[in-house]
Amino acid sequence: MAQSRLEKIGTIFTRVQGLLRGGAMKAEDKPIWYDVYAAFPPKLEPRFDRPASNEPVRNIFYAEDVVRAKLHKQNKSHETISLFDHKRRTQSQEFVQIYDQLKSQGALDEQRIYETALDLLAEQRQKSQPEAVEEQLQLEDPNRSTLLSDFQEADHQKRQQQQEQQQKSQQSKSSKVKQQGVNISSLFKD
Repeated sequence: MAQSRLEKIGTIFTRVQGLLRGGAMKAEDKPIWYDVYAAFPPKLEPRFDRPASNEPVRNIFYAEDVVRAKLHKQNKSHETISLFDHKRRTQSQEFVQIYDQLKSQGALDEQRIYETALDLLAEQRQKSQPEAVEEQLQLEDPNRSTLLSDFQEADHQKRQQQQEQQQKSQQSKSSKVKQQGVNISSLFKD
């Protein structure tokens, strides 16, 4: 059973169980979910021939999902997002916040609110330059390095090494000339 990959023969749990019993898979290589599944097995085994439930799938939409979808459809975002940075808001989060503020004022229709929010977001992005963000990040964590700063530092070090090598080669050339020192008076003795 463990050798078959056909979904009709057993479940993924029974296949992994067979691999572990047969020694084809080491205990340290077993998947993370295996122990959880063994401790809390489902009420009904997930097999291919089990009939699907007839419950309708509910759409889960939030109010801002429509606006965010429209933003991403019309404007392609080229920002890099760090999932570890919880302080900085993404472009779509800022847009939705601006949109909600304008909508709460209630003076404009939906299309006007959208266009005004886009304009305000563009102005806000222009005010906060990437260098200002970089300086802020360096102030928060001075030991943090970025890819750009790493490249700049490596380039600076490389240039310093090249200058040192040029100085050494010039010094060695001048010392060779001094060592070879040609005495002009001895050339014209005869």
